[in-house]
Amino acid sequence: MRRRVKITGIGPVTPAGIGREAFFRGINESISRVRAITRYDPAAGAFIGAEVADFDLKNFAPEENPRRLSRHTQFALVGAMLALRDAGLNPEELRELAPVIVTGTSTMDIDKMSRGVQVVTKKGPRFSMPNTIYETSIVNVPGRISKYLGVPARMFALQSSCCSGLDAIGQAAELVASGQADIAITGGCEAPLSFHPLLEFNAAELNPTSGDFPEKSCRPFDLWRSTGVLGEGAALFILEPEHSPRRPYAWLTGYGYANDPNGAAAFGIADAIRSALANAQRRPEEVEYISAWGPGHRIIDANESLAFRKIYGDRLAEIPVSSIKGAVGTALGAAGAIQVASAVLSLAHGVLPPTVNWETPDPQCPLNLSARSRFIQPRVVVVDSHGLSGSNTAVVLERA
Repeated sequence: MRRRVKITGIGPVTPAGIGREAFFRGINESISRVRAITRYDPAAGAFIGAEVADFDLKNFAPEENPRRLSRHTQFALVGAMLALRDAGLNPEELRELAPVIVTGTSTMDIDKMSRGVQVVTKKGPRFSMPNTIYETSIVNVPGRISKYLGVPARMFALQSSCCSGLDAIGQAAELVASGQADIAITGGCEAPLSFHPLLEFNAAELNPTSGDFPEKSCRPFDLWRSTGVLGEGAALFILEPEHSPRRPYAWLTGYGYANDPNGAAAFGIADAIRSALANAQRRPEEVEYISAWGPGHRIIDANESLAFRKIYGDRLAEIPVSSIKGAVGTALGAAGAIQVASAVLSLAHGVLPPTVNWETPDPQCPLNLSARSRFIQPRVVVVDSHGLSGSNTAVVLERA
C-alpha cells in the first residue's frame, strides 16, 4: 500500500531570503533581486544575476571551512540544517529514522575547476589540487550533508538540467511513498554566478549581455521579455509518510516527468503535468494554482503557455499563475525546488507570490498573472520546470 507523503520542514536559501519566514516575506514582495555583478573584469562584458546576499556559512556551521566547500554545497548544507530545524528534528532522531538524502544540481563547480586549470597552467602539474575532483562533484552535496549531520544516510544526486531539484524531490517522494524510506532530506542547489559559467551563458544568449536596468531584465510572460536571468540558491525539504508525528505544511501527491517531443522546447511540460496529475489521481479541473517555470525567455514562456492550454483548456484563464523568476532569477537545478518552497507556503498561508516585472500582457501567454501578491487559498497546486536538455518535470502539492 502506498503511503501519503507530507512536507514537514522547509529550508530555503535564496536571494529573496534565507529561512522559511524571511523567504516567505521576500518572495511575496514585488521586488527583483537581480543586480549587476561588478566583481569581474568589465572588458569581458556585463554580468547580471540574482545573488544570495550576505551569505556566510560560518553563521550556520562555524566549524566548517567555506574554502573547502563549493558554494552550491554550502547552500545545500544550510538548507538541510534549516529544514531539519523547521521540522523540529535533531541528528539523533534523524539517525534512528535511517534517512535518505536526494539532491539535484545542474552543474559541477565550474569556477573551482577553472581555477585549478589556471594554477596548473601557470605553475605546472605539481601544483594540481587533488581535492578538486571531490569538492566540485554534485554527489558531494548529499555526501557533505550526511557527514555534517553524522548520519550514515543512503544518498544519491540527480542531474537533469534545470529539472534536477524538482526531480530530486519527486524521486525522494517516491521512496517515502513506497515504504523504502521513512524520512528524506531532499531538494536542489545551484551556484552558477561565477565568471565561468556566466561568461558561457552570456555567449549562449541565455543571460542578458547588457547591464542596463538589471532589475528589469527578467520579465516572465511579459510582451517585452527577451531571455532568462541566472540566479543562485537552494531549497531543501523534509519528506515523511503520513503516520509521522510532525505536522505537514502540505502533501506531495504527484510527480511526473517527460522529454520535449522533436526538440520543441518546453512542449513536454504538458506530458509531465499529465503524468503528475495521474500519479496524484487528480483531474486538470481540480488544479487551483500553477507555479510556472516562466524564466522570461521569449520562446520558452510562449511554449509553456501552449502546454498549459493543452492541459487546462478554456479554464486556463481562471487559474491563477505566477512565476517567481522575475524576483530571484533562474537558479538552474535549484529553481524548481525554490518554486516548491514558495508553493508550499502559498498553500499554508493563502498568499500567491507576484510575477515581478510582468507589466504588458503577451497574447501568446494568455495567463491569469499578477504583478502583486494575491490572497487566494488554493487546495491543489501544480509546480513545473523545464531544462535546456529537453527535460520537463512537474509535481502536485495539496493543502494539508
